[in-house]
Amino acid sequence: MKTREILSAGAMALLFALGVGGCSGMSAQDKSTAIGAGAGAVGGAVLTGGSAVGTVGGAAVGGVIGHEVGK
Repeated sequence: MKTREILSAGAMALLFALGVGGCSGMSAQDKSTAIGAGAGAVGGAVLTGGSAVGTVGGAAVGGVIGHEVGK
């Protein structure tokens, strides 16, 4: 069980590093759009009790708001 936890933590760290590295070439507006979409997805999931439609809808609305704020 301990080995599985260590491998899971290592995999999560690798995914985090790849995700952060993927944002290095983004403009400020692109970053705002991505942050808005992420926050909207979390908000939509929380408000709808984990519904896929609520999560996707929240991501779409958050992405649009983040795009407009980033201008």
